Amino acid sequence: QLQLVESGGGLVQPGGSLRLSCVASGFTLDNYAIGWFRRAPGKEREAVLCISRSGGSTHYADSVKGRFTISRDNAKNTVYLQMSSLKPEDTAIYYCAASNAFGVSLAFMCSTDYQYDYWGQGTQVTVSS
Repeated sequence: QLQLVESGGGLVQPGGSLRLSCVASGFTLDNYAIGWFRRAPGKEREAVLCISRSGGSTHYADSVKGRFTISRDNAKNTVYLQMSSLKPEDTAIYYCAASNAFGVSLAFMCSTDYQYDYWGQGTQVTVSS
């Protein structure tokens, strides 16, 4: 079965950190660009961060620049989202998505208009004191 599974979410105080993981099963992530998205209560889904197949290119949403980073460990078939200086407005369900398309700009892939091949089920992140 081909799937993505996110983990690492939880409750954290403002200013704290979390690291989310996105693990693929049934396929090899090194052939895929990965995007992290989130959906906050009552809001539309938004793109957070995306990383190219090689890991050499990344695209960040303005709201997370300087606070979130994305990395990948292809040997572990895993992509990570490191979140620091968390704010209450970062509270959301976080999803990872995978695409093996070629010739598509990472900026476009890091948008809600782009159609990914696979999505995970999401992991809840709550930032609250």
